[in-house]
Formats: sequence, C-alpha cells, structure tokens
Amino acid sequence: MALQTVKIILSGQVQGVGFRPFVFNLAEEFKVKGTVSNNEEGLIIFAEASQKIIASFYNAIIDRAPKVSKINSHNISEIVCHNFNDFKIIPSKSDSRLNLQLTPDFGICNACKQEIIDPNNIRYKYPFTTCVHCGPRWAITKTFPFERHHTSMDEFEMCQRCKTEYNNPRNRRFHSQTNSCDTCGIQLKLIDKNSKLISKDNSSIFKSIRELFLEGQIISVKNTSGYLLCCDARNESVVQKLRNKKNRPEKPFALLYPTLEKLKDHYDIKHDIEKEITSVERPIVIIPNSKSNNGHIAKSVAPGLNQLGVMLPNSALLQLMANEIDFPIVATSGNVSGSPILSHNSEALERLSPIADYFLQHNLDIEHPQDDSVIKFSSNFNLRVLFRRSRGFAPNYYSQKTVNKAKVMAMGAHLKSSIGFMPNDYIYISQYLGHLENYGVYERFVNEVSGFISIFQQQPNVVLVDKHPSYQSTIYGKELAKSLGVELYEIQHHRAHFSSLLSEHSLFNTSSEILGVVWDGTGYGDDKQIWGGEFFKYYQGKMQRINYFDYFDWLAGDKMAKEPRLSLFSLIEDEKTPCISRKFTPDEIVIYEQLKKKNRLKTSSVGRLFDAVASLLDICDINTYEGEAAIKLENTIGDYDMSKCKRYVSVSSNAHVPTKAIIKGVQSDLEKGVKKSQIICNFLFTLANIVLGVANHYEIKRIACTGGVFQNTVLLDMLKELAGTDYELFFNCNLSPNDENISLGQMMYYLNGLD
Repeated sequence: MALQTVKIILSGQVQGVGFRPFVFNLAEEFKVKGTVSNNEEGLIIFAEASQKIIASFYNAIIDRAPKVSKINSHNISEIVCHNFNDFKIIPSKSDSRLNLQLTPDFGICNACKQEIIDPNNIRYKYPFTTCVHCGPRWAITKTFPFERHHTSMDEFEMCQRCKTEYNNPRNRRFHSQTNSCDTCGIQLKLIDKNSKLISKDNSSIFKSIRELFLEGQIISVKNTSGYLLCCDARNESVVQKLRNKKNRPEKPFALLYPTLEKLKDHYDIKHDIEKEITSVERPIVIIPNSKSNNGHIAKSVAPGLNQLGVMLPNSALLQLMANEIDFPIVATSGNVSGSPILSHNSEALERLSPIADYFLQHNLDIEHPQDDSVIKFSSNFNLRVLFRRSRGFAPNYYSQKTVNKAKVMAMGAHLKSSIGFMPNDYIYISQYLGHLENYGVYERFVNEVSGFISIFQQQPNVVLVDKHPSYQSTIYGKELAKSLGVELYEIQHHRAHFSSLLSEHSLFNTSSEILGVVWDGTGYGDDKQIWGGEFFKYYQGKMQRINYFDYFDWLAGDKMAKEPRLSLFSLIEDEKTPCISRKFTPDEIVIYEQLKKKNRLKTSSVGRLFDAVASLLDICDINTYEGEAAIKLENTIGDYDMSKCKRYVSVSSNAHVPTKAIIKGVQSDLEKGVKKSQIICNFLFTLANIVLGVANHYEIKRIACTGGVFQNTVLLDMLKELAGTDYELFFNCNLSPNDENISLGQMMYYLNGLD
C-alpha cells in the first residue's frame, strides 16, 4: 500500500485550546505517523499514511476540532515522503514573526468542575484547576506561540505527577500549558486589610469566606483576570456600604450566582440567555428582573432598574467559592470608581483596603487584566447586544481576511477605550480599557499598546487616531507616530463607527447603497461641531454624510454629558417653564441663558436628546455614571404595544430631523397627563420611524445602525418590527455599538481607502 505524506496547516484560534493533543490522539486512532506543532501561523501537521486514511484523518481534524477552537483556514498539500516512525508532538518553532489569532480566557469546563468537588481527586478544592479546554490564556500571556514558558505560569514548575499528566496522551491535561496542582501550583491566601494572615488552607478557606459574607464583610477576590469586590447580595446594609465606600451611588452591581439552577429559581431565564451565560466566555448577561424579588437580593444592587447583570463562576476559584454558598453575591470590578480593574497584590491592598475588609489573593501574575464582558438580549426579537467586550472575547476579532497594506495600529476613542492592531493577516482588538481621563486607565492603555508591539515584535508603520484633538488616545497616537517616524491619519469618529459595522457584516464591497445611522453622545465633526445624530450613505467605496439631527446648543463643555438637565435647558424653547425652575437655581438660569446667547458650539447628539427627555420626565437630572439617564429611560418601560405609539415628528424630505420638535411633543404629552412609560415608547417609536423615513427618502433598503444609542434594546426591537421584510437591518454583533468599536472602524476605514 503506497504511503502519502502531507503537510496540513491550520490557522485561527488553534493554540492553547488542546489542538495538538487532539491531533495526537486522532493520529493514533487513524494509525497515522508524523508530527504536530505550533508555529507562528497556527498549527502545522506532517502526516503519513495511505491516501484514503489521510483523507479521513484530515476531514476528522476539521469536523471534530476541539470545542473552544475556531479554524479560520485550513489547507493540505502533498510533500516528499519522510518515513516517520511514529506520531509526536514536537516543540514549537519560532523562526518568523507571529501570524495567528491569540487565545482568550475560557470558563471552567464541566470535567474540572467535577474534579474540584471529588475528595478522591488530586485536584480536590484546588482553586486553579484547568485543562486544555479551560482556564486563563490572554490574561497570563507574555508572548506567543502559547507555551508555558511564554506565560506567567512559567514561575510554577510542574511536579512529577503533573508532568506525568502532561506527557500522557490519554490524559485531559496532555500538553496543557496551564497544568498545575496543589503541590506545585499557585498558592492562595486569605488576609485582612491590614495584611494579617487568616488562612492558607484550600480545604477551609472558602468556608471562612462564607462566614465572612454572612457577617456582612466585603471581600476583594483576586480572580484569574483581576480583582473583584464581593459581598452578600441579599444584605442591604453591606451592599449600601460597598456603594458608599466605592463612591458608586447608583450604577448597578453585577451578581455572581452559585449555580444555574439557583438563578432559574429566582428568575425566568430564556434559552438564549442560558446559552450565553453558560458559554465558554462566561459573560455577565443582563436579564429582566422578571419574577417577584421576594428578598432574593438587596434593592440597592440595581437601584431603580428592572434588570440585573448576572454571571456564573468562570474559574475554579470562583466555582469553589460558589460551592460553599447557596446565595448570590455582588461581584463588581475590583477598582476605585473610574479606575481600571486591579491585578497586582500590593496595589490592590493599597487602593482597595479603604473599601474591602478582607482580601483573597494568589501569586499568579496577571499580564492582561480584564473586566467581565457584558451582553444583553432584546425582549421581543432576542437581538444580541454586546455592551462590553473583554474577558473571554479579547483580543481576537473574527472576520474575513483583509488585504493589509500596512502594519496598522488604531488608538480608538476616549471614553470606552480599546486598541486595534493589524501587524499581520489578522486584526486584534484589545479588551475594554475604560475612560482615558482617568490616569490609571491611560497608563493601562499605554501598557497595552506596548504589549501588542512586544508580543508581535512588530512596530506599526501607520497610526490611526480620532479627529478630536483633545482625546488622550489622539494625543498619545500623535506622539507615538512621531517617535516611530511613521504615518499618522485622523479619522472622523462617526465614520469610524459606520466602518466598524460595514466590517462586521462584510459590506465594503456591496453593490447596493447602505444607509449608516450613527447615533451617540459626542464626536468631533468635520465642521468642528459636536456630532451624534448622523446619517451617512455608503456606496462604491464612498461615505457621505447626507442628513443629521438639527443642531442645538452645546453648553458647559463636558459638563453637559454629565448633567441631563443641561441638555433639556438647551432644547426647551421656554426657559421660564416650571420644569426648568425646579432643576436650576435662579443664578444658574441667568448663567445658562447668557451661555446660550453667546454659544457658538452646536451638537446633533441623539445621546444628549435622550438625556433631555430623561430630565424632562424627571427620571434623571444628574448622571452618577455614564449613560444613567438613557438606561433609566429604557427601564421605565415594561411591555409596550407599538400600535398605541405615536410619532412626535416625521421625516419625508432631506430636511434635518427637527430635534426641538421632538422635545415639544414629549412636553405636550407630559402636560396632557400621558403616562411616562407611554411617552418614552412614543419617543423611541419616533426615532425608529425617523430611521425608516430617511431610508425611504433616499430609497435605501439596507440600514446599518451603530453608536451607543443602539444599546437601547427597545429601540432595536421597534426598528426590527417596523422594518419587517421591507428593509435589511445591520447591527454590531461581535463588538459593542459604543465607542469600543472605534478602533476597528478606524482600521477598516483606512484599509478600505475611505479618505
């Protein structure tokens, strides 16, 4: 029987996912000889057998690939016979620069869950139990290919027992780069805020934590991606204490539920939500507070909201903690409000000791700290919206390959910062970083830029920035481009938003016109005004702004974004109305009246229009967290009947959207005694009709909606229902519609030559 020798190359998310052990065992099953190894392109396999067996072997690799892998491309080619004696996993070679997708963190798998509760298993109660299918990846990555010595796990030398598992093809930890146990692995300790040791014993440490929770203590827990601040979510006084200490008066806290079953006991969980919350990414999922609370959680967990952010344990550490408790706990990012999530023990102790009573720490270094990702589904059409893209998703971006004419680095925006890099055939988007006005976030931003350059051993030869001259990302990008002596391009904020959506749905080469609807809070416009209610047309490689919401006064700079009452003051025609006198002192009214008379800076922001409506309805006058007014506006609505909704304005020509007329309509309904929930439905119904009205005027049937406003899931549902089958709607799906998508949009705008 004639032998055939082939080379098989796989690219995509194929490292750190158990692919080499999988191929090894598959080779034994098919009696194939050869080798498998990681390289800079992904995975390379040399295989030798009969032609028929090789074909079956190749098909099995693709069809039965590890669950957490993602194969972007695969090819097979015949080579000269090697006469292999057996099949081996051989050391990875690094002869050229990295050209593969990186590996995100994976939530704990069911097999590891069972091991940590089995008294007869060597990993019984070991908080850092992982295998080839689960555990930290990006969080501990120093460089690639993904091998132990390229991660912070390199500090922990495997004991003989772990080495035996690592070398055993029949073991689930065969070539698991994060393999460790209680003997050789990461050490856990519980201390108080004065660094006094409470316990180092894994068998009792979580029982102690349970008791501390029941006593009303706040515990800062170092998970494998960064610190969390935790407390008993049922205890009103301790939740309020956490709010006061963290200086977070209103923003909702995320909840960690011990089990899916317990979560289902408390709330109605739809299939899509269950699938997402139990996925390998283990995000926070925003769910409706659908069942009677019955004291399941404290009211101050999510004050004034009819929704909750919930998650299940994503690591062995959190799983062991959950196993000891039968109640939900608050699990919010371990930081001071506005600062980045903390990961270093000494810094966390210094910064969080005024907040936390106890600290659960370990000695694994976290290279890339990450917040939990956040997802929400719309109620009627189950449209999936990514609110925050971080742990479990970063740093990969899955898309069709783009012709890369340069090594491009995109600096993104300012408020919800992310970094984009394309040093090879792939696009990499960092985890959510935060607001760059905070020095700690800015420092993290700079470190991630340096980290990307270091990991890929590539410097950008093009740097892309937002046109806003005062964005810290823009300022840093200009400095970076100057220091490297490379090209710098400025890209308008809303064009970048639109480009992100064109990229997500591979629409750059479409033959039909696309209407881009880009609504957000702020963005520096080409006319030096503050844009935020924009309509673009994309056709044959050209992007043109074709309409927008009528400009209104931008008052008091950044203060306007923090005080919805200022948006109302700007938009309301009669500043003597009672609603204004209730919200402003006489002196303030005089000052802001004068500002309006002298003001030259205008805005078309739909985000600020939401603020004005929220203030007019007495829902929110001052934001205590970003987007509070818009969130509370949406949360005022329960079920709605769109047949009972009315439009405040309509658009049937190329005239600008009459922004002030919308406010006048809201005010009129309010004075007539119309219920606030119905007014909000009318407002959102109006916005949905405006989208279709502009589309009809320009005779465009394909509509792409992006920008932070499109995190409003009621608006998405209304659009979907109104559009029916007459229009094709596109929304962000792999990235958030908010400013996290700007870095991708900047890259795609540049790479597609949209100057």
